[in-house]
Amino acid sequence: MKIQLALVAGLLAGATPHAAEAAWRPLSKEAIETATFKGWQAAVRERDAVAATARSNDTGPSVQPAGEIARAAEAASAASATGSQPASPIALASAQTQSVAVTGEPGLEIATPHNSTDLPDEAGLETVDEQKRPDPFLIRLQILLDRAHASPGAIDGFDGENTRKAIAAYEAMRGLPEDGEVDPDLWVILSLDQGQATRLYTISQADVDARFVDPIPDDYGEMAKLDWLGYKSPAEMLAERFHMDEDLLLAMNPAADLMAVGTQILVADVGEVPTVKVARIVVDKQRGELIAYDAEDNVVLMNPATIGSDETPSPSGHLMVTAVAENPTYSYNPAKNFTQGNNTGVLTIPAGPNGPVGSTWIALSKPTFGIHGTPHPTRIDKSRSHGCVRLTNWDVEALAHLVQPAVTTVEFRDAAAPQVAVK
Repeated sequence: MKIQLALVAGLLAGATPHAAEAAWRPLSKEAIETATFKGWQAAVRERDAVAATARSNDTGPSVQPAGEIARAAEAASAASATGSQPASPIALASAQTQSVAVTGEPGLEIATPHNSTDLPDEAGLETVDEQKRPDPFLIRLQILLDRAHASPGAIDGFDGENTRKAIAAYEAMRGLPEDGEVDPDLWVILSLDQGQATRLYTISQADVDARFVDPIPDDYGEMAKLDWLGYKSPAEMLAERFHMDEDLLLAMNPAADLMAVGTQILVADVGEVPTVKVARIVVDKQRGELIAYDAEDNVVLMNPATIGSDETPSPSGHLMVTAVAENPTYSYNPAKNFTQGNNTGVLTIPAGPNGPVGSTWIALSKPTFGIHGTPHPTRIDKSRSHGCVRLTNWDVEALAHLVQPAVTTVEFRDAAAPQVAVK
């Protein structure tokens, strides 16, 4: 599906930049560490005021559906051919169109394994167009939440549902009213609890010598010919190591040579992984999140998760963790699962963080179902799976060290609980 957008270039060329855009600062350590809730609130109010003014201002050009724009262009062309009065410059500008793909590329077929797929959910991938750049305050907020084990998914500096779920989880952990919104009380506690949000990291020889694989084919038959499905680039590898969106890592280090030993880069200081063993896990299908509890029923961590779909739902009821596999291979069998492309035979897809099930597999007591990673961390809870529970690679790696086979239970909850249970 494509959307036709009118290009009124002549009118837009003289537009005044958005106030928040004009005041934007490079994503330096100082900009992130000094970002405050009060400053962010003021910027949001300013942005909302500008948006409200723009909506109420009817002096700008009207936006026409693509079909009407096309007809206008044809009419203008016909008028020119017959010697009629030529169209105005504004009309001609409006008649120029550009084809822009909808977010998530719904025209692209993405085939991934049964019980473990990321299928783009167009609505879930939509982003709010008011925020154009990563916000230093939101970067700091997301890092501090991640360090408190209330994961926002990939740290990207943008507001979104995964960040609000992480806020709600942290509020529950700290005994605060759970509403998923930033407020002064939450910010004071979070910033005092967690301290600095960023740190410098020095590129090592091991980083440079990593086995990068680019491109990685989409076809399983071609994928099976490889021996490793590693990261495609140093940027992808380092972004995942520090729980970041790749674009954010590059925005924070625009001039860095990531293939040079000794290069220093600014990264999220995500802290240490939890060490408390997990006694039970709740997979909340409605909220799209996984919550892990210890034996005393205290929350150990919360992760956003991609969980099934209406067509291929996740299990219901209670299961048990049976095994953990790091860097698992994936067995493709169209007789049991589905057929991908022209691949009609059994294939073994090699291991690696960009494999169909990511870097880690936590097997459950129902055959073929598990909790696992993903090659697409930014799609977590913005896509659909074929029944399994998909986390970012770093979240499932942390969880894998805390679960106990034959001890840790997993409850699949169909209706969202009123709040995260805390003791």
